[in-house]
Amino acid sequence: MAQVVATRSIQSSFLCHSNGSVRERVEKLKPASFYSKVLAGKDKKSFNVVYRSSQITARKSAPELIPVSPEDDSKIETPLHQLRGIQQFGDTPVAMWSKPTVRRKTKIVCTIGPSTNTREMIWKLAEAGMNVARLNMSHGDHASHQKVIDLVKEYNAQAKDNVIAIMLDTKGPEVRSGDLPQPITLETGQEFTFTIQRGVSTADCVSVNYDDFVNDVEVGDMLLVDGGMMSFEVKSKTEDSVKCEVVDGGELKSRRHLNVRGKSATLPSITEKDWDDIKFGVDNKVDFYAVSFVKDAQVVHELKNYLKSCDADIHVIVKIESADSIPNLHSIITASDGAMVARGDLGAELPIEEVPLLQEEIIRMCRSMGKAVIVATNMLESMIVHPTPTRAEVSDIAIAVREGADAVMLSGETAHGKFPLKAVTVMHTVALRTEATIPGGQMPPNFGQVFKNHMSEMFAYHATMMSNTLGTSTVVFTRSGYMAILLSHYRPSGTIFAFTDDKRIQQRLALYQGACPIYMEFSDDAEETFTRALVLLQNQGMVKEGEEVALVQSGRQPIWRFQSTHNIQVRKI
Repeated sequence: MAQVVATRSIQSSFLCHSNGSVRERVEKLKPASFYSKVLAGKDKKSFNVVYRSSQITARKSAPELIPVSPEDDSKIETPLHQLRGIQQFGDTPVAMWSKPTVRRKTKIVCTIGPSTNTREMIWKLAEAGMNVARLNMSHGDHASHQKVIDLVKEYNAQAKDNVIAIMLDTKGPEVRSGDLPQPITLETGQEFTFTIQRGVSTADCVSVNYDDFVNDVEVGDMLLVDGGMMSFEVKSKTEDSVKCEVVDGGELKSRRHLNVRGKSATLPSITEKDWDDIKFGVDNKVDFYAVSFVKDAQVVHELKNYLKSCDADIHVIVKIESADSIPNLHSIITASDGAMVARGDLGAELPIEEVPLLQEEIIRMCRSMGKAVIVATNMLESMIVHPTPTRAEVSDIAIAVREGADAVMLSGETAHGKFPLKAVTVMHTVALRTEATIPGGQMPPNFGQVFKNHMSEMFAYHATMMSNTLGTSTVVFTRSGYMAILLSHYRPSGTIFAFTDDKRIQQRLALYQGACPIYMEFSDDAEETFTRALVLLQNQGMVKEGEEVALVQSGRQPIWRFQSTHNIQVRKI
């Protein structure tokens, strides 16, 4: 195999391009037109990049036309069929490589619930494109969640190369209304009272489960039910009650979630129930915790210290969903392993027009700090009851993908919706189509400077630049997942084939954008392992004969190299 080796003396200058004029830079940022992507690709000339001892040719492959939905696939004219090349769902048995999952870079998190908690449905979700199974601890008990965990682990044991990570989402300090014998219909202008007295359920008064509720609200505050489905204005309060006027009426049911606009409840972020659930996750070796209503970094440090005492290697994802978290955003994300933009409660506690701006800012911050980021809530809400999404929901997914999210999440759509598989299919195809329009190899301004404190960060950056320049995929071997995660945050244009000999690391990497985690036993001989890995990729159709890949040896734990030696190779299959 022809190879080019870049050692510690690697020079970045041969990878850099002239900045050019402002006009030229603007033109480069413009997305290519549909015509230029699909029809004009044949006329584009290939280009050669020549190095000292061997010639490496990176040819721009013919662009692919990706169907927006499965139904659109049959409408594409015959002359364009050769450009598509997208494998349809259900064509591959479980023990085969799931090509749609590999080709799509943005990952999909699916909440498992009554609609999907069977063996058949979990298998179908995995084949349709699910990368992470989310357990919502606000619903169900440990027995029902144990069943889901066992099924996901069974799938991972049987699937040949695909893998599903497990995320446990804590309930957090939720303020809810009490039980009602039957729903209460409230009209605008009507008076209604919330009380901290237990067991009250009349036509004009209901209990809340939070003893400090009266102290947390003030006259004039806006009280929201279920994120704004109903709203009340606080008119007065007594020692144990809050009297309100109905602003937006509706049907009030039992145990509805309550928010005060612009305020967060003075409750601990991790409740006693949450600690029981966290211990349950430790015992079952889940891959991620999604911690609800995180207000400051101290909560994250407390949880990480507990996990360290348990010798549990579980990553912590903070859910940004309270007004109190916004001033502490930087320190919270710094302490965590990633963030989730939980737009439901975030939009209830803050003005809704702030939510898209905060989403963009949180994604930008996570990317600049090398943290995973998930966009969640209401992404395909209408598909809970309808078989097709609204066009606004499709745009919402596309925006999250273009902003650089590692993953997008489905909640009620897959937990209790009528069309869980169709929802995953829509999310998959929209993400694929959007990714096809994103200019390859572009990074945010100065992004290359962020991680240059250590040699492995520098090599991740230069490996990405080399991969983008040559148009190759990247192959990395990792025991901790560190180097694969670094490469993911630089967003190379090609797939990151992350080989690991640790099943837990393989599952964790399922969340990260562009990473395709593959389990393989490593041998003592580096060259033998490299050869087996490349043969596996070729046999599974992930790479073709004659194609080039960038092979990276770097990271915190040296494998087949000295601690002080890092290198990048370009190998021809």
